[in-house]
Amino acid sequence: MTPTPTAEVTQLLKAWHDGDSGALARLTPLVLAELKRIARRQMFGERGEHTLQTTALVNEAYLRLVDAGTVHWEHRAHFYGICARLMRQILVEAARARMTEKRGGEALRITFDERLPATTREFQFVALDDALTALAAIDERKARVVELRFFGGLSVKETAHVLQLSEQSIHRDWSLARAWLLRELSR
Repeated sequence: MTPTPTAEVTQLLKAWHDGDSGALARLTPLVLAELKRIARRQMFGERGEHTLQTTALVNEAYLRLVDAGTVHWEHRAHFYGICARLMRQILVEAARARMTEKRGGEALRITFDERLPATTREFQFVALDDALTALAAIDERKARVVELRFFGGLSVKETAHVLQLSEQSIHRDWSLARAWLLRELSR
């Protein structure tokens, strides 16, 4: 009997953790479509001239994952949650870098023009990341729920499985975290 794709992903993640160098090569085609879906979700609403495209975001996350080969992968949802977090970090780093560049960065300014601020989307993305970081300092679990649901695109059931909580707890945390984040972002 061949394992289901979900079980196969979990087995390959464990084999990769245990040092099977071929496991990552066998894992990649099984998870690529889902990683691209997560990346598209995170890229939704990004400006059109964004330097990172979906495939580039997946590739950058993949490179960081290879460096994190010592992670003890619990299951596929855990893997996708970490991938979502990596992608979010990559996008936030890119947004912060663009904001710095638009303020002059290390370059010598020739003219002074206040009318060229960073885009609203970049500010919103950085503000969301800052608010999520602040939430994590207060309540790590609620921040993880937001990260898995919003950035990772996991369902309530998948999030409950990853965090080993009831679905009712996930609904409650999701609702409270969203309200807290909306209040923080409206300031």
